[in-house]
Amino acid sequence: MPDRGGGPSGPRIRVGRPSRRVRTLLMTLGVLAVLGMAFTMFAGFWTDWLWYRSVNYSSVFTTTLWTKIGLFFVFGVLMALAVGFNIWLAHRLRPPLSAMSMEQQNLDRYRMGIAPYKKWLLFGITALVGLIAGASASGQWRTWLMWVNGVPFGQKDPQFKLDVSFYAFDLPWYRFLLGFGFAAAILSVIAAALTHYLYGGLRVTSPGARATAAATGHLSVLIGIFVALKAVAYWLDRYGLAVKSSDFRATDNWTGLRYVDANAYLPAKTILFCIAVICALLFFATIWRRTWQLPVIGFGLMVLSAILIGGLYPAIVQKFQVQPNEQAKEAPYVEKNLEATRQAYGIDGTKVTDYSGTGNTEDKTKLRDDVGSTASIRIMDPNIVSPTFQQLQQIRNYYAFPENLDVDRYAKDGKDQDTVIGLREINLAGIPKKNWINNHFRYTHGYGVVAAKGTSADAQGRPNFTESDLPSKGDLGTYEQRVYYGEKTTTYSIVGGPQKEIDYSDDNGEKTTSYKGDSGVNLSNPVNRAAYAVAFGEPQILYSGAIGDGSRILYNRTPKERVEAVAPWLTIDGDAYPAVVNGQIQWIVDAYTTTNGYPYSSRTTLGDTTADSLTATNDNRAVVAQQNQVNYIRNSVKATVDAYTGEVKLYQWDTKDPVLKTWMKAFPNTVEPKSGISKDLMDHLRYPQDLFKVQRELLTRYHVKDATTFLSGSEVWQVPDDPTNRSGSAVPPYYLSMKMPDQKAQAFSLTTTFTPTGRDNLSAFMAVDAEAGTSDYGKIRILKLPTNTTVNGPKQVQSQFNSQEDIAESIRLLRGGDSEVEYGNLLTVPLDGGLLYVEPVYVRGGGLKYPLLRKVLVTYGGQTAFENTLDEALNKVFGADGPTTEPPDEGDTTPPPTSDNPTVQQALEDAQKAFDAGQEALKKNDWEAYGKAQNDLEDALRRAEDAQSEASRTGGAGGGESKPGDKPSGSPSPKPSS
Repeated sequence: MPDRGGGPSGPRIRVGRPSRRVRTLLMTLGVLAVLGMAFTMFAGFWTDWLWYRSVNYSSVFTTTLWTKIGLFFVFGVLMALAVGFNIWLAHRLRPPLSAMSMEQQNLDRYRMGIAPYKKWLLFGITALVGLIAGASASGQWRTWLMWVNGVPFGQKDPQFKLDVSFYAFDLPWYRFLLGFGFAAAILSVIAAALTHYLYGGLRVTSPGARATAAATGHLSVLIGIFVALKAVAYWLDRYGLAVKSSDFRATDNWTGLRYVDANAYLPAKTILFCIAVICALLFFATIWRRTWQLPVIGFGLMVLSAILIGGLYPAIVQKFQVQPNEQAKEAPYVEKNLEATRQAYGIDGTKVTDYSGTGNTEDKTKLRDDVGSTASIRIMDPNIVSPTFQQLQQIRNYYAFPENLDVDRYAKDGKDQDTVIGLREINLAGIPKKNWINNHFRYTHGYGVVAAKGTSADAQGRPNFTESDLPSKGDLGTYEQRVYYGEKTTTYSIVGGPQKEIDYSDDNGEKTTSYKGDSGVNLSNPVNRAAYAVAFGEPQILYSGAIGDGSRILYNRTPKERVEAVAPWLTIDGDAYPAVVNGQIQWIVDAYTTTNGYPYSSRTTLGDTTADSLTATNDNRAVVAQQNQVNYIRNSVKATVDAYTGEVKLYQWDTKDPVLKTWMKAFPNTVEPKSGISKDLMDHLRYPQDLFKVQRELLTRYHVKDATTFLSGSEVWQVPDDPTNRSGSAVPPYYLSMKMPDQKAQAFSLTTTFTPTGRDNLSAFMAVDAEAGTSDYGKIRILKLPTNTTVNGPKQVQSQFNSQEDIAESIRLLRGGDSEVEYGNLLTVPLDGGLLYVEPVYVRGGGLKYPLLRKVLVTYGGQTAFENTLDEALNKVFGADGPTTEPPDEGDTTPPPTSDNPTVQQALEDAQKAFDAGQEALKKNDWEAYGKAQNDLEDALRRAEDAQSEASRTGGAGGGESKPGDKPSGSPSPKPSS
């Protein structure tokens, strides 16, 4: 061969086929890669199946899976057939000869290039669109199940007289089908047009007709189908007006028809439907007429009509008919929205009562006596005292309590006691040595309940524990104390095998145990081990000797995770809480059924309406699915999760809810009847916080029942910001045993306050009977204050506390050294026509860094007190002694703080001695002595404060005068950090 490279010739390198060994190696690697990907997909599916089977909810997994597969297959095949058929038909209708033109000569190259691969290309295109359509359709499994299992609501919308189920269950499915039809029509038109163009049926620059008769007829039919679907869309849009969202004055997310909708949009949609039907028929007629002239004219008229009739005409009606007399025009539609919204959110039975806001009784002694019967005032704030529980009851570093504890009721001597409760859960951050075995095999569970009275503290400001120590003992009796499932248990554990678990530790050393429950998935099977090794990305699961006969893997261990997994159609409340029920620790989880298709009911976003100062600082308090927009909600299910076995039970709570009945048809035998709730469990069920927060947000506007007041906006309220912190978020609702004016006895309640929009004075007080099993459960009562007088709201009360000179000085003294002051929940209690405010004040003293109750703020009728105990503060406010609100704790032998020496100087000398003793204890690392010294220091500072207040009142006594703001001599210097 001659050299054509223009340079010196040299040896040529031959590139041959790879050797057989290389080909075998490459093939082997390819097969292994495919098998690896296949096993990874299998591992995810298999572990999901095993988990659902382990919790006895395999029917949820199979129903969901087969529904998704069915939708994927049906709609994927339909889309593939629609597009594939039209490509095939366009190819079949191609002209036998192409016009001789440069355009067709260029296309000939493409036609010849794809000719050998036409079948494969057709298969590839149809498979691709089928996969995309199927994947999209499988995501509509909830919509399908609700449509096919829908149960009537028994209520009709006021406009079209259709059952609400049409809007909640049927209309969403029809809209999906319509959207699928539009997608199929558009893709078919595009595919057919490209095929016709490629094979000469459509021409752009060639001489002669731009389209063959066959291409014209084919594309006309497809466009006619699209226009027919548009006609169906116009018809459905008529009903969609009943669930259409719009901004209406100050009311966001307004839903339902307004005057312009009923008198302009509704007739416009009907007219456009008729025009679209005629236009579609014109396109279909092109099969015989073979001209696009009439269809194009009709389509243009339809577009013009949509602009004029569907857009311009409603704007004219709004401008010239509605705006000049808006209240009269909109009032009938506002009334429909008011009624529907109140029904959809369960607030239609709200009782609104006028309340003066000022006391009626002159007898202060009687008022003081009435406090105890009106409310069991909780001074242990569950959102403050978790560090105190942690410090005093953690026992071991590998235990921890949630950031926010819970409030429940437990009977003692036949009387219900508001109780602050938390579980001692496992805390992997505190284990002595972290490794895979310790993290997942040895430290696997928490241990025991810790509970304290909500209405009292001991003499040193610590909780009065009713259940404490390790193992826990106290008023709760005997129960299974091991906590394998909890809010802080977020990692997997492998239990029940050859590796022993640490149960708890005491003075005699570590106690070990082995899990005896049947929860979790058995790892004895090597296939299961391999699947979990892949699913969890932990190869040691496959070969570790710590796994053997009886080993079980526990995961999805938080209560909310488990309930959401077994009932993916429920929305989960943000606050699961524990209770000791029938000898077991049970997590109680409230769950909701929702829809956004309730006609005329205004929508709300769950994440916004359930946000408050607690969710702002604690993600665990956020509602699941918080971005969901809904306009109907029911607390339809009460769920329990056993802290030891992980068993999940769903109980039907709202027996009338049609949404729950629909899901119970879709997933039979997953929800147990309400009659299955035991008496012991019923005693601990309560009204859920997130539902209450949604309802209170709606009631800021929907407490009024007449359209005129609603439209004027004069009665719009707001939920005040939490005045006890600087989060800028709404005040959370508070559980409290109290008596509303129309009640004969105290009831466990959930309470909140309202203020006028843009102002801080009080507008109303709201409470719901939260005690399950009672006739008044769920009854909402609102005390509405007069608008012509001013009653202080929470922010003003807090400001009043902070601005009083003697209280401010006391707070300054409490902050002495490096102590921190924390304000507890500001509770509001209606009392004899007035409002009693109570707020506990905590101090984190010295190096201990956990809060102790030091003072209680109380105000009523303009009188304010800041005293060591609730009883002292109440006595001072009412100027009369009364019965103690809480009997003294018989087990507490610590004497109450006294003022042995009333002089400021003596108290400060005692404080200096306590400070010096604390420093000596620090040097010796004697933490017990240091803690005692800190208590003595705080006691001395309190006595100094009392003496100084007494001196101010009497003009200076005992030990010399002391002005507020002066730093008395001898006061201890700031303590160094430990």
